[in-house]
Amino acid sequence: MRNKDTRLEVIKMIISNQELSRQEDLLAELFKAGFPATQSTLSRDLKQLKIVKAQNKNGRYVYMMPNTRIYRTVSDHQLSVSAMNKRGILSVKFTGNIAVVKTPPGHAAHVAYDIDMSDTDIILGTVAGDDTVLVACQEGADREQVMAIISHAGA
Repeated sequence: MRNKDTRLEVIKMIISNQELSRQEDLLAELFKAGFPATQSTLSRDLKQLKIVKAQNKNGRYVYMMPNTRIYRTVSDHQLSVSAMNKRGILSVKFTGNIAVVKTPPGHAAHVAYDIDMSDTDIILGTVAGDDTVLVACQEGADREQVMAIISHAGA
């Protein structure tokens, strides 16, 4: 089973990118992401993350992240749809055995998760910030192979 911190990051990403108004919908999205949870666990997680229900621009009450710079909800619907379609990878640059992946604000954790789930020996692990993912690669890894893995994660 995956750890709580990872589940909390997935909840943040789901809520930052979707307008959900029911816990059942959020539980279904968590399940799709590989994190089955009970309603009581989800309630505790939402309380810990200080997630609230608030009115969106259409007047519907939806779950929203607290008003923080790191996990604010993307307000431009088209930008949000576009970012989700390509998972938010804006650029990739290399330095040594590290790939630096740039994303829109709030998307790095999701991209890092996808890269980590690629199940390859070439990628040792990732560290995600708000809009940047550092990807640690095997020493001497072929950059084209790393790019293919990152691109596949961003597909």
